[in-house]
Amino acid sequence: MKQAEIRELRNEQDFKEFYLKNAPATFCEECNNITYVHGNGFLEIAKLEDLKKGQKPVEGKQTRRNFYSIILLTEGEIKESIGHKLYHFLPGTLYFIGENQLHAIERWSDNVKGVFCMFDADYFLLCIKHQIKLNQFPFFQANQEPFIKLSEREILMMEHLFWKLNSEKCQKTTFNDDLLTRMFLNVILLESERIYNKQTSADAFSLSRKDQLAAQFQLLVNQHFMEKKQVADYAELLHIHPNHLNDVIKEVTGFPASHFIQKQLIQEAKSRLIQTSDTVSMIAMDLNFTDDSYFGRFFKKQTGVTPLQYRKNHKH
Repeated sequence: MKQAEIRELRNEQDFKEFYLKNAPATFCEECNNITYVHGNGFLEIAKLEDLKKGQKPVEGKQTRRNFYSIILLTEGEIKESIGHKLYHFLPGTLYFIGENQLHAIERWSDNVKGVFCMFDADYFLLCIKHQIKLNQFPFFQANQEPFIKLSEREILMMEHLFWKLNSEKCQKTTFNDDLLTRMFLNVILLESERIYNKQTSADAFSLSRKDQLAAQFQLLVNQHFMEKKQVADYAELLHIHPNHLNDVIKEVTGFPASHFIQKQLIQEAKSRLIQTSDTVSMIAMDLNFTDDSYFGRFFKKQTGVTPLQYRKNHKH
């Protein structure tokens, strides 16, 4: 499939325009309608049955979402392609779509019920101090299966957590008045990870060679981004030519290899600006930038604001 046929969905507005007819401003009627200013991230929760009612004919249309999705299916059946694999989900399934993952809805049965949750990295970044990084959760990693089967007790627990998440989101009265919302999102992910690890099979997850390479590259970036900032560094670790690495990453993910290195650096910098009192100089030094001004230029190029402006805009 040509890259032009893959629709990039950047945020919740793109999602609504692509999938839904006459999409509401918010999926929750009780919300205070407080939205986040650009750069503060987003979180949206909806009932699967409501999405089904307003769904456009999108079967088989491929997308890449620049955000994360968690779907709890309690009734009905869903067929979706995640990555290059087709999945048939039955009631009692919790499944995940990672950032920039190739995805397509193949079929939702008319009787689907459950919960749909989507959020971006910036929203999760604003969570409690020293939170787990999103890319460390196994179900968001390209070389792991993206779903878990839930027992009746676990279904009830997850439904309750999603209800609490939505309830806290609805009750926020200011832009930053949602610490509990972020904490419940964190709990959902941590509980999912616990169940996932308990169910993990020893069998290797089947991936094409290109997908395996992309997964290995992203894991290496997660481990070494602070000291290794060039694509050639990772090509050396993988024993391949930098051009070949970049071509494969672009084909599999839709982005050049450098995008993932820069993104990891920016996410770490944002975390430290929000969650610590370290000076910009200290953060630049910890991230192995040669000087403060270079770090400042790099940060502004990626985010549109200086490190100090970002801290001022996002500090609680």
